[in-house]
Amino acid sequence: MLLASLSLTALYMGFATREFLAAHFSDLTDLASLKTAVKLQPGNANLRYRLGQHFLLVEQSPEAAVEYYKAAVALNPHQAHYWLDLASAYRLLSNPEGQRESLEHAIVADPRTPDVAWEAANFYLIQGDTDKALREFHVVLESDLSLASLALQRCLRIDPSLNTILTQVLPPDTQVYFALLDILMLKKDTTGAAKVWAQLAQLRQPLEARRIFDYIRYLIDQREIGQARLVWQQAANMAGLSAYQPSPENLVINGDFSLPVLNGGFDWLYHKSADVSLALDPTQPHFGSRSLSVVFDSPGIEDAGIQQLIPVQPNASYEFSAYFKAEDMQGSGGPQFSVQDFYSGATYFTSEDLKNAGFWKLASGSFITAPDAKLLLLRLRRSPAGSPIRGRLWIDGIRLVQTQPNRTKQ
Repeated sequence: MLLASLSLTALYMGFATREFLAAHFSDLTDLASLKTAVKLQPGNANLRYRLGQHFLLVEQSPEAAVEYYKAAVALNPHQAHYWLDLASAYRLLSNPEGQRESLEHAIVADPRTPDVAWEAANFYLIQGDTDKALREFHVVLESDLSLASLALQRCLRIDPSLNTILTQVLPPDTQVYFALLDILMLKKDTTGAAKVWAQLAQLRQPLEARRIFDYIRYLIDQREIGQARLVWQQAANMAGLSAYQPSPENLVINGDFSLPVLNGGFDWLYHKSADVSLALDPTQPHFGSRSLSVVFDSPGIEDAGIQQLIPVQPNASYEFSAYFKAEDMQGSGGPQFSVQDFYSGATYFTSEDLKNAGFWKLASGSFITAPDAKLLLLRLRRSPAGSPIRGRLWIDGIRLVQTQPNRTKQ
């Protein structure tokens, strides 16, 4: 019994020593130490893999790296990164068959890892195997948003018509859809962008208002006002814009300033200036709970920096109205409400000077839009432009109503 016990103890000590030495040498990075570790633990797949990395990256010998990588995957075929690095070595050796086989093993080992899918997708793309490429790009888009833009650009090389991408590649992720929208807007592919938006809207998922603003700004630049109106309407519930929709009773959004100003889309747009201070003022309401306070202190400005874009019908009659108060306005002329054609710059309506009003006063007028009108620009214009102005103005109850339909349809 004693002899057997001593034998077992010696065997255990030898094994433990062997494990200790293998661990010690494996922690070293030089070639001799790694080879020693492999001899001490010939069944350790990770040590074979690390030797393959050494030959590939340090010795720059893909031939030797392949042998060690093959030994690693033979010992443990379930590690996707072993197969992935073996594929890289085969790529350096211009061995597409070996690369393909290794990539397919990597996909089997871990079909959801974006690094594996990315390498496989690009290999299949180069080889002209578009179905497999798109399948792997789908995995990338599901798993790694940092690669979304690049992956989508490569998908567009495969199918520029978008149909396959929309039906087979895009996951139901709004960020991926917006990444595709960004690419198409940059290319000025308005038709393609509309297709992407139509499918995105069908997801009925929450959307960032900022992304809606970007798309609408693009559509306005492209004069696609019909699509911009549709996007604004469809995004109402998904982006928290339900309260910011126009109505037949008032085409001006947030005309009583009861809602937060979005500075985007079809709500009020503004830019900050040292010459003009804009603020929502609950102490001076007229219709609702507050008005917009505009404080001027400028040696010369063109407008107050607050405006709204309003889609309209061509050749139709409209009536504008708004209320204002003014305090201590100084300077020749004064601020005015101005309604212009956004694209041509033609002026449809200009109010009286908004001054000399210690009480709420109405400014109103009517006009007919041009035959090609699509979009109006409502703003507070300084007249005469560029001249000094000081004082305080409040505006509220801003309203625009179509009073007669488009005359071309009568």
